[in-house]
Amino acid sequence: MLEDKVRVPPQRLGEKLEKVILDVLQEQLEGSIDKEIGIFICVTKVQDVGDGELVPGDGGVYYDVKFEAMVLRLALQEVIEGIVVETTSFGAFVSLGPIDAMLHVSQISDEYINYDEKNARLICQESKRFIGVGDVVRVRVVTLSLNEREPRDSKIGLTMRQAGLGTALWLEEEMIKEKEKASQPADSAKARAPEKIKGKRKEHAPGE
Repeated sequence: MLEDKVRVPPQRLGEKLEKVILDVLQEQLEGSIDKEIGIFICVTKVQDVGDGELVPGDGGVYYDVKFEAMVLRLALQEVIEGIVVETTSFGAFVSLGPIDAMLHVSQISDEYINYDEKNARLICQESKRFIGVGDVVRVRVVTLSLNEREPRDSKIGLTMRQAGLGTALWLEEEMIKEKEKASQPADSAKARAPEKIKGKRKEHAPGE
């Protein structure tokens, strides 16, 4: 539950109060950043409206409001999923919902990365794995600098160069490899096990 003081403009005083307050909160907060609360995705509901206050020389009315909102709260080293919205020669921009983050080419893989401008893809030179627009990626936050005044100037850096990170296809491939690796020891042991020799054991007399 969040609290704020909301100004209802004079031209909207005749409308339903909760609807006006919700509109004002959505307009003011959605897409904004509060370093303690997080990045506002959407204001969902007005829970309580206090008594209105008048300010001399101001035609609006101010209300103490309690409301609910959906926010994105990021932390360094946090693992999060996003969608690739743009690729460039120096990396990919990943949408985290209300804000975009940067996945630099140096943080995609240990391999050299080629940029396929025609297909908007970043391609690993050896494995031929690639990242393209629309791909869902699991990434880790490695740099975080949020700007409350200018949210667009915020800088969020991501990495995929760790186990358990990558595109949905990469993660599926890794899962298949792990399953194959886990089944190998049992198969190898079976292959190395000596075959049982059928037949009776020959008895030797003493002195033979």
